[in-house]
Amino acid sequence: MKQCWNAALAAGALALSVSAQAAPPTPEMISFSCAGCHGTNGGSAGLSMPSLASQSKTAIIDAMKKFKSGERPSTVMGRLAKGYTDADFEAMGNFFSRQKFHPTAQAVDKAKVAKGSDLQEANCSRCHLDDGKDGKDDTPVMASQWLTYLQMQMDLYQSGKRKMPEKMAEKVKPLSKEDLDALLHFYASVNK
Repeated sequence: MKQCWNAALAAGALALSVSAQAAPPTPEMISFSCAGCHGTNGGSAGLSMPSLASQSKTAIIDAMKKFKSGERPSTVMGRLAKGYTDADFEAMGNFFSRQKFHPTAQAVDKAKVAKGSDLQEANCSRCHLDDGKDGKDDTPVMASQWLTYLQMQMDLYQSGKRKMPEKMAEKVKPLSKEDLDALLHFYASVNK
């Protein structure tokens, strides 16, 4: 009986020591929890969900911190972000910034796209680089995001529910609703 007890005790100690030495979760493991809404590897298939693939690390971290603090309005993200640490945000940023650009195929108005292309070049191209496929510093990738998502975010900015960055506000405020709509159609259309 004593030998059986000692063997069980040794097995338990071995199991505890192995689990204590387990590696921490990888950036991929942490980011997989985002797939349900933002798609596998950050390629969104939902009209109201942004693609996270190819976003800058800084943009991901900044967004997650703002969701966590409540500075950025949300329905679900604020609650989810509270479950993560700054190190987790860093891991997510690393993971999604390394994923390939995720093009979408969606219906857009060609006339609005043409007008939006000119507006992007004149107003947004210094921060939303390469037709919105790249973001300067903490500027998010706009290209090929779902039009519905882009419209929702612009509505939040326009209503004051989401704080618009100063540089963006300088360029957006003079634009009409029709200009903004054309700009969003342009970004939604970029898929290469």
